[in-house]
Amino acid sequence: MHDTLPLLEQTRFPAIRRARLDTLQVNLGYKCNQSCVHCHVNAGPNRTEMMDDATLALIPQVLAARGLGTLDLTGGAPELHQGFRDLVRAVRAQGVRVIDRCNLTILSEPGQQGLAEFLAAQRVEVVASMPCYSAVNVDRQRGDGVFDKSIAALQQLNALGYGHEESGLVLNLVYNPQGASLPPEQKKLQADYKRELSQHFGIVFNELFALTNMPIQRFGSTLVSKGAFDSYMDLLKSSFQAQNLPGVMCRSTVSVDWQGWLSDCDFNQQLGLPLGTSGLRRHLRDLLKSGLDEQPIRVAGHCFGCTAGQGSSCGGALEH
Repeated sequence: MHDTLPLLEQTRFPAIRRARLDTLQVNLGYKCNQSCVHCHVNAGPNRTEMMDDATLALIPQVLAARGLGTLDLTGGAPELHQGFRDLVRAVRAQGVRVIDRCNLTILSEPGQQGLAEFLAAQRVEVVASMPCYSAVNVDRQRGDGVFDKSIAALQQLNALGYGHEESGLVLNLVYNPQGASLPPEQKKLQADYKRELSQHFGIVFNELFALTNMPIQRFGSTLVSKGAFDSYMDLLKSSFQAQNLPGVMCRSTVSVDWQGWLSDCDFNQQLGLPLGTSGLRRHLRDLLKSGLDEQPIRVAGHCFGCTAGQGSSCGGALEH
């Protein structure tokens, strides 16, 4: 695995500061039932890192202490954490919105019986990875058979009400490019997804999020191996759009790793970059005492990925 941080540390990305914090994004662990080429976490079935009970217990406390309205759960496959369901119940009881970043195939894994029904009962928003509406493209990126399992999972979620506007059960899909290119225009791609998935599989969903692949971890290492890292960075830098800066996710979201350490975003977390510019590590428990408003954000070359073209965030394009 090639370390891309040394290639990203020297950057001319503009200095930015935090606005008001409203979202806690928590990585519950790196274990996943899939190993995807574009994965910036380098997650997979053999990863063993998982959040311990003491750190997990801090999450509802921090949400309350800071008055945060959203808990965004990610991994790996966050559902594989044994405390996932208890955490969701506790946080939903506080009235906090919960997002589950789901790879869809987890719904058919042994031990996950009733997961879809649980998510619906707790009214959890599902953000589901679906890199294409073509079986060939999905299986190429995520593994043989993933497309069929993903379609079955989407149909299961639809049957519970997900994706139907009147139900209030939100189902959003995520698109990542197959390689070293920017995502196409989100609105047009969303229309294509809705048409194809509806016509061929009877599937409905709310929105499509088109995300830029970040030049870090597994994807970044692949770029280095192919001699394509510099050209991809040139693409991101040349596509920089200053109007995307106010909407980047790091201004309102803080990322928490499986040990409870804080970073400005999920990508910084995977690069081992601590929160802010002081170089000092801060832990989830520190948020019980003080907030983060107006603090400087640690930037590096990969930040151009969030501001290139239509922009990219956990909620999709920044230009709608």
